[in-house]
Order: sequence, then structure tokens, then C-alpha cells
Amino acid sequence: MKKNINSFSYCISFFLLFALNACDNNEIIPDRTKNQLVGRGSFVFDSFAPLSNKPTNVHYYIPDSTNENSQILIVFHGGGRDPSQNRDSLIAKANQHGTIIVFPEFSEINFPGGDGYNLGNMFIDGDNPSSSSSINEDQWAFSLVEPIFDQIKRLTGNISSTYNVFGFSAGAQFTHRFLFFKPEARLNKAVAAASGWYTLLDDQIDFPYGIKKSPIETFDLSSLYSKSLTILIGESDNNPNAPGLRRNSFADAQGTDRLSRAKFFYEQSHQKALSSTYNFYWDYVSLPNVGHSFLLSVENAMDNIF
Repeated sequence: MKKNINSFSYCISFFLLFALNACDNNEIIPDRTKNQLVGRGSFVFDSFAPLSNKPTNVHYYIPDSTNENSQILIVFHGGGRDPSQNRDSLIAKANQHGTIIVFPEFSEINFPGGDGYNLGNMFIDGDNPSSSSSINEDQWAFSLVEPIFDQIKRLTGNISSTYNVFGFSAGAQFTHRFLFFKPEARLNKAVAAASGWYTLLDDQIDFPYGIKKSPIETFDLSSLYSKSLTILIGESDNNPNAPGLRRNSFADAQGTDRLSRAKFFYEQSHQKALSSTYNFYWDYVSLPNVGHSFLLSVENAMDNIF
């Protein structure tokens, strides 16, 4: 009888040990087939500690055809701050390409006005930058992008080392400045479509129209010219009186409408890179018979650039 009890106890101990080891293995090697994000939806992102007081809605669409290597496209909305509508208009295109699409919502409450969103929340008053009005980098709107990328990877089981970005209008302003002021970001390709105006890589012009008095005033610009940036513009986006278009002597020095400003930004950047003998990997794409259209711009980007 005693022998039978010992045998029973031994079996129980062995079973418990096996179960505990199995639990440990599950914690170390997660089951990637059980994604926490599927289809169309949104979640609140507040796990980036420096900006946890500014919970950010992140809208997404995950096609059924995606796998752990699928490309991730992060889209930056325009001044209307309507990412859920933007997402819904791209579901068919995401299905076509098997691309995960992600739309962070930079709300007016958390990132008010052009200073908070278009200029990345780098200064209290972005048009008058100074050391006294600068905001710590971990509080920048730009600083949310990389943590959101990591969260998307965790929630989908994606193992991509880089991501792509597309920004339209105000989002295009955010996009090219994000590329400039977050040079270590894990970007693959970036498209800035229909930006109202630009920050030039010119250390003789004050921020926000140039980089003087900005965090990259003394930065080695060669690495920025070597990134993959496409300036995308509709050839009919040429209204100098378009609603919301910034008009002043500084912006008008780049041109008086979005089309002329896009050409100026690209050509001026190209010439500066050539004069400094830097490699230049930026592109300029103009779309015939297209005005200020989010959908036509992003569909072109997804079809021909990414």
C-alpha cells in the first residue's frame, strides 16, 4: 500500500513539473497564430510612459492574408483629423496588397493646432522657436510613432524590422519633419503627399521654415538625403487660395500653392545635396488631373511606391 502511494505521489509531481515547464515555454515563445488584432478596429494606446497622460486612439485594418512578415503602413491624417474615415476608404487597397494599415489619431485635445501636430509638438510656439519654449523630446508628437509600431508588432505577431509611412496635407508636414527630427526611426519608405508647406534643410533659415534654431541645426544632413522620401503632389493642387493654406512671406518664398511648393522643396533639396556631394534618394511624383485628394494620393503610393 505504501509503495502505491509513493508511486501516485511521484506521478503527480511529474505531472505538475511538466505543466509548469509547459507554462514557462508558452511565456517565452508566444503563439503567433493567435493575433490579438484582426480585421477592422481601434485601440487606445497609452503605454508610452512620457505621453501616457495623452491616450491616443489607434485605428487599424488587418487583412486576412497578412502574415508575420507583412508590411506595415502608418498613415498620418490631414488637418481634419479623421483617421477612421481614412482607414475605411483603404480597406480594399489593404486587402489587395496584404498590408497592415495603422492610423494614429493626433487629437486636437492632445496635440492642439499646427504646433501640436504639423510641427510635432517640438515647441510651445513653433513659429517662434527658442530654448525657453522647447519641449522635451519624449513629449513630441513624433515620439509616439515608434512605440505605436512596437505595439502593433506585439499585437499582430509581426516581425518586420521597419515600417512605411504616408502623410497627407497636414500629415505630409508631419511626415517629412518626422523623418528629419527622428533620424534614428526604423523607416523603410516615407511619402509626403500634398503638404501645405515645408521645413527646408537650410541652416540659414529659422525653424519652422528651415532648421536654424531647431534640434538638427548642426546635424549631418547627408544621412537625411539618403533616406527614401517621396514628395507626392496632384498637378491640379495649385489653388493659391485653398482653405487652410498658409500664406505669408516665409511660406510664399517656397511658392504660392501646394504644387509650386512641392516642386521648390524637392528641387532645392536636390541642389543642396548635389552641391554638398551627398547621395540623394528622394523622389518627386506628380499626379495628372488630381487635386487635393487623400484617396487618389494614397492609392498611388500603395500601388507604385510601397
